[in-house]
Amino acid sequence: MYRNLTDHEIGLLTMQGCSAEDWSLIKVHNHFLPDNIQNVKFSGSIRLNRFSKSVTLFGGITFKTGLYNAWLHNCTVEDNVLIHNVRGYIANYHIDKDSIIQNITTLAVDGETTFGNGTYVNTINEGGGRAIPIFDHLSAHVAYIMTLYRHRNKVIQKLEKMILDYTSSIKSRMGYIGRGSYIINCNTIRNVRIGPATRIDGAKKLENGSINSNTEAPVTIGEGVILEDFIISSGSRINDATLVAKCFIGQGCILDKHYSAVESLFFANCQGFHGEACSIFAGPYTVTHHKSTLLIAGMFSFLNAGSGSNQSNHLYKLGPIHQGIVERGAKTTSDSYILWPAKVGAFSLVMGRHYKHSDTTDFPFSYIIESNDETILAPAINLRSVGTIRDSKKWPKRDIRTDSNLLDKINFNLLSPYTVHRMMKGRDILLNILSLSGEVAREYSYKEMKIRKNALRRGIELYEMAIWKFLGNSLITRLKSAEIHDNLTFLEALKKDSPIGSGKWVDLAGLLCPVNALEKLLSDIENDAISTMEEVKMVINSLHLNYYNYEWSWAYDALESVYGKKITDFTPGDVIAIVERWKKSVLTIDDMLYKDALKEYSDEIMTGFGIDGDDGNVRAEDFRAVIGEPEDNEMIKEILAHKEKKRRLGEEITGLMKNLLEKAKTK
Repeated sequence: MYRNLTDHEIGLLTMQGCSAEDWSLIKVHNHFLPDNIQNVKFSGSIRLNRFSKSVTLFGGITFKTGLYNAWLHNCTVEDNVLIHNVRGYIANYHIDKDSIIQNITTLAVDGETTFGNGTYVNTINEGGGRAIPIFDHLSAHVAYIMTLYRHRNKVIQKLEKMILDYTSSIKSRMGYIGRGSYIINCNTIRNVRIGPATRIDGAKKLENGSINSNTEAPVTIGEGVILEDFIISSGSRINDATLVAKCFIGQGCILDKHYSAVESLFFANCQGFHGEACSIFAGPYTVTHHKSTLLIAGMFSFLNAGSGSNQSNHLYKLGPIHQGIVERGAKTTSDSYILWPAKVGAFSLVMGRHYKHSDTTDFPFSYIIESNDETILAPAINLRSVGTIRDSKKWPKRDIRTDSNLLDKINFNLLSPYTVHRMMKGRDILLNILSLSGEVAREYSYKEMKIRKNALRRGIELYEMAIWKFLGNSLITRLKSAEIHDNLTFLEALKKDSPIGSGKWVDLAGLLCPVNALEKLLSDIENDAISTMEEVKMVINSLHLNYYNYEWSWAYDALESVYGKKITDFTPGDVIAIVERWKKSVLTIDDMLYKDALKEYSDEIMTGFGIDGDDGNVRAEDFRAVIGEPEDNEMIKEILAHKEKKRRLGEEITGLMKNLLEKAKTK
């Protein structure tokens, strides 16, 4: 396919301002033409293909593909590449078809490199001890195990070996620029592998990294960006003078507006604007959009960080060795502060400044509020917040990943064995506090927190309703998916599909799974039953796909415990009783959500509308013109539709069970 240059071609190239240390080291395609090569210096081994097309640049300028004003050293240039105005040189790169490289300083591979793979990142704990090597195919779930299961030494060692074996396999002295990439107005790019369809415009410095772009999900790097020791996954965008060092950036992430990140892991659909991250594990949908917001030395997931939110991992004794865990779905309000170590339960709201090392793991859906330097816990109150429901609905809609090969498997369920198990524990703790302290107390203390009496009682009621809502949902879903004709098929439908699912569950950074299933994966890694990262990935995918089978195993046990009867002894009458309890819980919670949503249409919220009006009518009219009527709001319409849907579903299942009872009577 390749041949030497002819004397005539060498002569033409020389006339066009080109030179070579050794013309014999240049090999060209059989149909090569030298016309579009001007003012180019060649050194080392060079492979050139055809340049026969034109490309349209920004502003509508048409340019013939070819090589102009550049120095190439040890490079392969495929068909219809445009290289124009290289101030320094391009060294040791394979440049694939249809790529454009224009107005850059230096693009080079210097020695042997793994392109950021194998870089150790000190995530969660700034003082070290949780460092993991990043690599092209890192998922949030593997990172979770490697970061947080340090006590399983064998597991960590074997996973590290899998990653480092991969790292060794891609070690090279040659870089790669994928087909259709666009690299313009950049300074130094050193030891960076660039996937197909990447767009880099105005980057200041990229060093030691991989940009895993593809045509399904291109990566964009914008002006003023500095990246060092990094891996960027498909579909991500890094723009506007963002600074990144020693980071893994997962699929569909956006870092923009001068964001700064160091020693951190970002997984699917994370967003960082203006603020700063240091040694964080940002699970899927960790979002921070504001200046002066610092996320440091913690694990987060589905987080919405308010402006000025920050944490402290330094007690000024043994250094920055402290860390925190903020479980999925939490929010921090503006200027909130948490002194690590601390742990925030799932779907909770943190407001104010917290200096005591509280742990609200067993109180999901809570408010954690500061008052007079005390941490006040309002358990379960977020269950009646329309904002919580809105969040759960917006996450799937905001999944911008377009790659057919998704690294992170994400479960968006608000109620799951993971959260409901915590609610059951939280309810029991609250009942125990009430039993021990009696009715006289106005306020209760629990683990560095205060719980007011009315909040404690309300928490018990809300948890109780949410538990029945989940268990009823699981039971109804089970019955609806089965063909039930009589008591035999009725009991058959309620059987477990799998013994896996009972007991505790974990949130594996977006993937919800039973501990016993995770334990089997870890044991298989330890015992070499699983020996490759591909096998690990297959098991994790299986855990995700089997979620609802495992969920029923958990709900089966929970129903027996809560209802107080073996499911093998269930009758249709028992189902009717549970469905009635479920329906009451669902409709009551929906009523709370509806009332909470209507608060956004109160007179108080209208303050600031109708600016020059002299009466309330003008204000209300202006408000309606901008915000609309309650019945037009999509979220409110969804709540009302949900109520009606669940009411009909309850009647359907109750009717089915009554038919079974009638059949039993006639036999």
